[in-house]
Amino acid sequence: MSREKRTLEFYVLAAFFTLFALFLYGPLSAILILSFQGETGGLTFPLNGVSLHWFANLFERQAVGDFGGSFKRSLVLGVMVMIVTVAVSLLAGLAFRRKFRGATALFYLAVASLVVPSIIISLGIGVVFQQIGLRPAWYTSAFGAHLTWTLPFGVLIMFAVFNRFSPAYEEAARDLGASSWQTFAHVVLPMIAPSLIGVGLFGFTLSYDEFARTLMTSGTFNTLPLEIYGMTTNVTTPVLYALGTVTTVFSFLVILATLGAILYVGRRRARA
Repeated sequence: MSREKRTLEFYVLAAFFTLFALFLYGPLSAILILSFQGETGGLTFPLNGVSLHWFANLFERQAVGDFGGSFKRSLVLGVMVMIVTVAVSLLAGLAFRRKFRGATALFYLAVASLVVPSIIISLGIGVVFQQIGLRPAWYTSAFGAHLTWTLPFGVLIMFAVFNRFSPAYEEAARDLGASSWQTFAHVVLPMIAPSLIGVGLFGFTLSYDEFARTLMTSGTFNTLPLEIYGMTTNVTTPVLYALGTVTTVFSFLVILATLGAILYVGRRRARA
């Protein structure tokens, strides 16, 4: 059996993908390597010895920076945003399956925040909170600012999911005597569960990494992206690289856990 000859387009795309992978993972590799700098090493390459000293230093009291507190705030905020994004995106997807007056205007209003610069939204929300006498905080104003970023994406994803969803399954369930709630719980929800998990992961990661929409809305306590940015101006040890490595590994663990959940749901659905 003869092998198919690869065209010029294949090599062009392969070269483009290789450059993309190098551009994406090259800096991460540099951060990973430098985080194992020796105790007497600095922020430069080559390494002055190899050690885990700077990882241990993360758990010690720092002269500047609040690693643990900022990480907890980003984690809690990400989970809050994830839950609301999944719930509202699901309800919006179900609502837009039926035509109603003003649906088009409501749709464009929901996604309008995607075309507005993030820093403008952050500034606007911060100013409004101050004008009405409320102090901006990561769990109030920043929470709302993040939702203006995650909800449009979640809604668009659920629209795409339901556009491919055949109503014949629901009609069959109703013909067999199932109520509306039973149809949703036992037919619709299991079929869209992988997509909901994906929306949850998307919402969490967008919130966990968000900088611009948090800048003017987090109040007196920083989230992790703001803390890392602040550290770049006053931290002169490889502990910054160690923090970058830890947060990157955490992000990959979240992705792997989500993929595992999607595979588990898919296998259960296949068995059923």
